[in-house]
Amino acid sequence: MKLLTYTVGSRNRQLLGVLSQDEEWVYPLSSFGMDYKSMSDVVCSLSDSELQLLAHSTSKQPEKIAGAVNVHEITILAPIPQPAQDIICLGINYMAHAEESARFKNESFSGERPYAVYFSKRVNSCLNPNENIPSYPTLVDSLDYECELAVILKKDAKNVSPEDAKDYIFGYTILNDVSARNIQNRHKQWYFGKSLDGFCPMGPWIVTADSFAFPPKLQLQTHVNGELRQNANTSDLIFGLEHIISELSEGMTLKAGTIISTGTPSGVGMGMTPPTFLKSGDVVECKIEGIGVLKNTVE
Repeated sequence: MKLLTYTVGSRNRQLLGVLSQDEEWVYPLSSFGMDYKSMSDVVCSLSDSELQLLAHSTSKQPEKIAGAVNVHEITILAPIPQPAQDIICLGINYMAHAEESARFKNESFSGERPYAVYFSKRVNSCLNPNENIPSYPTLVDSLDYECELAVILKKDAKNVSPEDAKDYIFGYTILNDVSARNIQNRHKQWYFGKSLDGFCPMGPWIVTADSFAFPPKLQLQTHVNGELRQNANTSDLIFGLEHIISELSEGMTLKAGTIISTGTPSGVGMGMTPPTFLKSGDVVECKIEGIGVLKNTVE
């Protein structure tokens, strides 16, 4: 099931909806008596019975749903426009990406990755699907893309065993961890270079956790101007969701609504020979099997 945040026409009011099974219609949650104010509220408070009601309703005809609107008549927003906290990210969580990252920095790589690399990404506001990625020409000379599977937690997680990790997941979405490589390298850490305004495209919606077997094994691809750049499967993650949620929750409480971006595979611009970074007008399409496509253009 796919849940989304959207607007209709010229109105700026954000609405919450569920996508019909044929993905042609959006049914507002309010039509089912669900008066949630934001997707964050949905993530943290949606009951099992409400989830079942929505899942059942996706097969209904639009004329039977009050407020149903065709997807071509809406503007799809990032599913969680303003995350409550910084997004937790994993670095070099696919082996081939670890290799290309070391090559770009002229560092040796032993082929071992004994511990996960965590960092945070400041997101004041997520970039919507089809919205332009700012390029910051006076600040950034090496703008890069990173297609990633993001997981969203539905309840507080503390001391979670790997076996129970799946019970804390509300759903999944696509995140493009846009990165300024020159800023990353200059400051010897990743926070600033990955946190510029507009560096977090997200969407196009959230797919609920029950839509996939756990752990999800989904094909992930990135196209830039139609050229295939990244092509991997989330089963190739070095540290999977069970490990990530369990390890982090051993030392910190992961609050309901926490977003964890699980890392990107090889094929980013810095890994090409020579490195090929994004420029104005480039179209980046991040696709994950069973979720959808997140498309943005560099301004």
